[in-house]
Amino acid sequence: MSKRKQHAPAFKAKVALEALKGEQTAAELASRFGVHPTLIHQWKRALLEGASGVFERGGKKTPEVDEAQVKELHAKIGELAVANDFLSRKLKPWGET
Repeated sequence: MSKRKQHAPAFKAKVALEALKGEQTAAELASRFGVHPTLIHQWKRALLEGASGVFERGGKKTPEVDEAQVKELHAKIGELAVANDFLSRKLKPWGET
C-alpha cells in the first residue's frame, strides 16, 4: 500500500494560479503537473476562498505562545548555561600550557 503524496504549499499555489488563468483545462494541468484534476479544483477553490485573508487589516496573525513551554525552555537554557560555565572553569587548567 502506498502513502499519499504531500504537496508543498508553494506547489499548490502555483497549480491553483495556473488554473485561475484559464489557459489550460484541469485535465491538461493535471497531466502537466502530475496531480488529479479533483485536487486542482480543490486547490483553486481554497485559493479563492482564502484570498481575502491576504488583505485583512492587521497583517499576519500573531502566533500563539505556549507560556508553559517558554518557561520550560528558559529553565533548560539556564541549566545549560550553568553547565557550560562549570565546564569552562574546569577545563581552563588543561588549556594553559
